[in-house]
Amino acid sequence: MKREEILDGLRQSPKVDVCVIGGGINGISVFRELALQGLNVLLVEKHDYCSGASSALSRMVHGGLRYLENGEFKLVQESLVERDRLLRNAPHYVAPLPTTVPVFDIFSGLGNGIVRFLGLSRRPSRRGAVAIKAGLSIYDFLTRKRALMPRHQFRGRRTTLAKWPALNPEIKSSATYFDAWVSHPERLGIELLQDGLLAGAMALNYAELRRTENGQYRVEDQIGGTSVAVEPALIINATGGWIDAANQTLFSEEERPSPLIGGTKGSHLIIDNAALRDALADHMIYYENEDGRICILFPYLGKVLVGSTDIRVDDPETVRCEADERDYILQSLAFVLPDITIRPEQIVFRFAGVRPLPASTDSFTGRIPRDHFCTVLEPSGGPPVLCMIGGKWTTFRSFGELAADMALVRLGRRRRVATTDRPIGGGRAFPANIPVWQAQTAAGKGLSGGRMADLFARYGTDAEAMAAFIAAGHDAALPHAGYSTRELQLLIREEAVEHLDDLLLRRTTLAVSGELSLDMTDAALDLLAQEKRWTLARRAGERERFLTLLNERHGVDEDMLSARNEPRSTECDTTAKSG
Repeated sequence: MKREEILDGLRQSPKVDVCVIGGGINGISVFRELALQGLNVLLVEKHDYCSGASSALSRMVHGGLRYLENGEFKLVQESLVERDRLLRNAPHYVAPLPTTVPVFDIFSGLGNGIVRFLGLSRRPSRRGAVAIKAGLSIYDFLTRKRALMPRHQFRGRRTTLAKWPALNPEIKSSATYFDAWVSHPERLGIELLQDGLLAGAMALNYAELRRTENGQYRVEDQIGGTSVAVEPALIINATGGWIDAANQTLFSEEERPSPLIGGTKGSHLIIDNAALRDALADHMIYYENEDGRICILFPYLGKVLVGSTDIRVDDPETVRCEADERDYILQSLAFVLPDITIRPEQIVFRFAGVRPLPASTDSFTGRIPRDHFCTVLEPSGGPPVLCMIGGKWTTFRSFGELAADMALVRLGRRRRVATTDRPIGGGRAFPANIPVWQAQTAAGKGLSGGRMADLFARYGTDAEAMAAFIAAGHDAALPHAGYSTRELQLLIREEAVEHLDDLLLRRTTLAVSGELSLDMTDAALDLLAQEKRWTLARRAGERERFLTLLNERHGVDEDMLSARNEPRSTECDTTAKSG
């Protein structure tokens, strides 16, 4: 259903079983879970889907090796199980990631780790080889029955520097283990959303649920400027770092609950530096800065992702990677790879998000639990509000399952569909032989093999439907990027694109990969304006809105975009075979 159809349907029938507020990865997960059980579900998201913390993750799908220090064994085990499920259910976006830990000491951190585990110390500390060996042995033990990836291994100093000669020569050894990474997290969120929509549920981005003075609820549409009454039997607050702010609008002043969230900010850089990328040898380097803070860097879409910080934050609405955070990340990089210099212009994108951690007074943010749980609040005269507290990206499915099962009990309904082994989007019917699948599909749709390979990397097996749409009309390459007019048209029409940043920051990877140019921005805007029938004034306003957001939130100004207007050697191939 399109936006107006959903709103018209609510006007005619305002009763819904569940209204989920928050269209991040956890909100979408519980939305999908409930929709598949046959419930009448409505999701409302204040901004765009996966536009908050769900787009600002480290792009890792991992068990949480460092959580073992906090004694969070249950969370680590759950995370590893969910990591392995994503490797099976979303192989088009989630892939194994060899991860190497440089080790600078042997026994350091062992005693401190024990007292931290017992809750007797809050200090971060450097971890030596013995502590790292213990953690990785637990990792291997927890995954021993599945054994999807190799066990960890240690290397001596000489062998380590032979493979990674740019590493700080003060290292004593290194350890390598396997986790995973996600290439297109926002697209994975869209595919989960589509699963729920196909089951008959409803979703609106750029919409808010608000309680009126008489205790009723209305959905306010930010796009059309209208509002519609809605009568949910249950509300699920899945707004992450915004949970407390959302509760302010769901409860009367007398009943507003105590704070539930105490988030911390994580900032990351995307760096375009060939020497840095080559120095990684296709591994993630999982290292400690000199202050004991864990940092990561790994190859990402042809660039290198580096992060992250862990800073308390009160207002998730305004978070961005500040100059001091950029400097901290670069300083940590200089510590682990001292001979590689990063020039300012090589930082092609920055992003920051808020980890939705439980409210805590702990002075050391690394000690705040990363686990998730749900709590139910009971306002007088209104439906119960189930709040999803905490959580990490890797465990979105199990967290959504937990919240959905609690909702089902509340509503007297039973689960009828499990999602544990349910493929996601382009992970369905995933081919055992990818090159053969690509070649056959390309031939059938009249596209070149290279073009089909690009589409497969972006959409998995859903690339077949995209290829069919592209082949059905006149297509043209867009400037300085491997996208085409027909490809973006389908995204705009089918994936609830309402603003230019929806398209360029989340439905595609153009911005985060540092590929976005000013010419590409204007070409995409022309397509969007044509599809939306915008006036010239509306188009100009959208352009200014996007460029301001890109500069203020992601450190990319108009001059940087203009500099990328130079022709690239790899343009999108839109040629089709005759006939």
